[in-house]
Amino acid sequence: MTLPLGYLYSAAYAGIRQAAKDDLALIVTGLPAHAAAVFTQNRVQAAPVKLCRRFLKASHGMVGAILVNAGNANCATRTGEKAAMAVCKAASLLLRYPIAQILPASTGVIGVELDPKRIIAALPGLVEALRPDRFEDAARAIMTTDLVPKTAFAEVKLRRGVVRIAGMTKGSGMIHPRMATTLGFAVTDAHIPASHLRVMLKRAVERSYNRISVDGDTSTNDTLVLLANGASGVRPDPRELPQVEEAIARVLESLARAIARDGEGARKLITILVSGAPNNDSAARMARAIANSPLVKTAVAGSDANWGRILSAAGNAGVAFQPARTAIHMQDVLVCRDGVAAPFSEAGLKQKLDAPECEIRLAIRGRGKGEARFWTCDFTEEYIRINASYRT
Repeated sequence: MTLPLGYLYSAAYAGIRQAAKDDLALIVTGLPAHAAAVFTQNRVQAAPVKLCRRFLKASHGMVGAILVNAGNANCATRTGEKAAMAVCKAASLLLRYPIAQILPASTGVIGVELDPKRIIAALPGLVEALRPDRFEDAARAIMTTDLVPKTAFAEVKLRRGVVRIAGMTKGSGMIHPRMATTLGFAVTDAHIPASHLRVMLKRAVERSYNRISVDGDTSTNDTLVLLANGASGVRPDPRELPQVEEAIARVLESLARAIARDGEGARKLITILVSGAPNNDSAARMARAIANSPLVKTAVAGSDANWGRILSAAGNAGVAFQPARTAIHMQDVLVCRDGVAAPFSEAGLKQKLDAPECEIRLAIRGRGKGEARFWTCDFTEEYIRINASYRT
């Protein structure tokens, strides 16, 4: 793992979490970085999301630092924006960046007032502890119900040299993005203008974060930021930009899969592939409907080859297709041909479904060229246990 040049990372405990483990993360770029970001489409939006939008507009897409807290979403509170602004001002003074170049992000419980004094008191130590090798510490500090930190890396060899990409994310529950999900931060040392970054991020998100679901709930805090500080000294020429975009997309795909795999209470990662739909958007709608079906997800949890639930979910997606031309495979075993049952070994398939990964393929025979890939996880009793006592 070789991290992108020109970035520093830090983590600290500010007392926001009940448990005494790091709940603050800081990402700082030595030179102001070009930035692109996408946010939640939930109509209820946390104060940091609103502030990030304003700051990115005011700074013309330039960012010096990202300050993240876990344990409190800073959403649906009386003092949310005031608290977010206060911590950004304090970080601005310490880092000597304009306040509009400090992006705040929060994750945790909704509806609880965030005490900015705790963060402000922890900031001097957080800044003092900035190091280029504390990437993993920052990734752990942003976790909430996650069981593992989620990181991904890539390198791209270009004509003028090598550029590097690193990403971290968090997410385990309240996952149903129509943009991004929870919190994600990707950094590169390539020199890429913000206008190009925005296009690249939008396309990469569509094939990664926009293709996962754990429970069908879209967070109020979803924030995904991509920074490019140019510290490598390498500016990709126009013909090389697709290579860099592909590497960014691969990093985001890896992070997105990690979220689905680590879904709250999950034991299995489910990959859903839909083909033969009228177009790609239709295929994505069908895949999303299958991924969000509690009946499909519980069947996979129980290693039950209940393909009828898959066909039913696809039929509820609002896409016109012919069930009589539809085939379904589970773990490469044909379970449905032309919309009716195909002969297969129940015992043999159950054994295959006991694996930690499950693949479901739905193919529609005909002229349709639409394809989509989606990731989700199974539903278990543990998901209910976690979310029945999340606040307590």
